[in-house]
Amino acid sequence: MKLVFGIILILLSLCSIAQESEESQILALRAKSNAALRAFDEELNATFLTDGILITTGAGTLISGKNELLEYIRKASGPRMYWIRTPDEIIVNPETQLAWESGTWKGIVEGSEEPVVGGNYAAQWTKKSGQWLIQSELFVALPIYK
Repeated sequence: MKLVFGIILILLSLCSIAQESEESQILALRAKSNAALRAFDEELNATFLTDGILITTGAGTLISGKNELLEYIRKASGPRMYWIRTPDEIIVNPETQLAWESGTWKGIVEGSEEPVVGGNYAAQWTKKSGQWLIQSELFVALPIYK
């Protein structure tokens, strides 16, 4: 009985370590995505997305696909902005190769450090060919609390 219990504990520990590693990968990718957006490198940021990405903007606009997203960004009027997403939670399902990320986001005008818009967001990640990619994101504009 002690042997069975010991094996179960080892397996649970290995699963926990594997999941933690997956979470760490997603956090690292989110940081790289944020850096790409801050550098206004939309092409680099697109490498973190599936081709069929679905995005609902903070104002409720639905964007379907990488190409539509790049076109949406290129056609934006007004001052250039970048977005920073700060994860509060990441949950990985190793069986389905899907992950849930949620947190807060801020939109910042180029040349400033103060957000002019922000709110909450959620993202669905999928692991394709050994690489985590963002499959969908939902942004909701809410009052900015400092």
